[in-house]
Amino acid sequence: MLKNFIKLLIIICIPVFLPAQQNDSTYADRLGFPLGARVLILHIDDAGMSFDSNTGAENALTKGVSTSTSVMMPCSWVPGFVHFLKSHPEIDAGLHLTLTSEWTSYRWGPLAGKKNVPGLVDVEGDLWPEVSEVVAHASADEVEMEMTAQLDRARTMGFEPTHLDTHMGTVFGSPEFLMRYIRIGIKNHIPVMLPGGADYLIQEQTKLPDATIDQMRMLGKMLWNAGLPVLDDLHNSSYDWIIPADIASDDKKLDEYKTAKYIEALKTLKPGLTMMIMHCTDAGPEFKYISDSGPTRRGDMLAMMNPAFKKALTDQGIILTTWREVKQRRDKIK
Repeated sequence: MLKNFIKLLIIICIPVFLPAQQNDSTYADRLGFPLGARVLILHIDDAGMSFDSNTGAENALTKGVSTSTSVMMPCSWVPGFVHFLKSHPEIDAGLHLTLTSEWTSYRWGPLAGKKNVPGLVDVEGDLWPEVSEVVAHASADEVEMEMTAQLDRARTMGFEPTHLDTHMGTVFGSPEFLMRYIRIGIKNHIPVMLPGGADYLIQEQTKLPDATIDQMRMLGKMLWNAGLPVLDDLHNSSYDWIIPADIASDDKKLDEYKTAKYIEALKTLKPGLTMMIMHCTDAGPEFKYISDSGPTRRGDMLAMMNPAFKKALTDQGIILTTWREVKQRRDKIK
């Protein structure tokens, strides 16, 4: 997942004429967290995708340490998760803006309707499976229309998202898509997931050119100047952790493996506000008919509920936060 996300970042070429950051302060510092603190949003993607996805997210949020999630509005199990959110108004939940439908036998179409966004659909009438196909066929107007339709459906259901992010990083596949994503966030005063700070994790793990990092920082500056909070960095590599075959069906071993991986990942965090992405899913026997990613997703859920991971957060001095909290902090800054 991280590699795909970074490949998308590399193609961004947007002329943003804004001054670069003039000091070494992090966005976490600016938001009023202790100077030099490592502040973390433990975020779950793909809520609403399936019953198992919902149960896994609910477990990680109510029985574990995860602090945020986002919902795939075109998917079948969205009503069930929105009903959960209404009974748990404290939960931090945004929109996982969905422009692709990647699985073979379990798929979904655009909320804006095929006739209105023909470039977003494949021959089956569903969203394209791959980001590259969306970039090749869809216009920025169609992408904006579909993202707006997803926001409208959420609001129609009485669900006001705390933030926006992007399924499979699709909005980063095109400069025009990215700017429409940012525009929707600014227009509605909803924070958007964009690593616009120092980006140490991204740069260290992918060796992105400095010019690309500078562009992301300039976009972060634009969001901050528009009154929205900005991430300093993004950790998005957990989906790439290979689950050994001999532990994939053993919950105890899977829990131990994924918990150890996440504890090690905490040690890589730098000062600032970081979002760590995971896919907590209570993957049962039927989930294999959707995806072969069940073990890694189940491992994420188990790790978030493991007391050892909670202790590691405390031992390493990590401050947990939510998109709702950072938005409230930004609103107080003139």
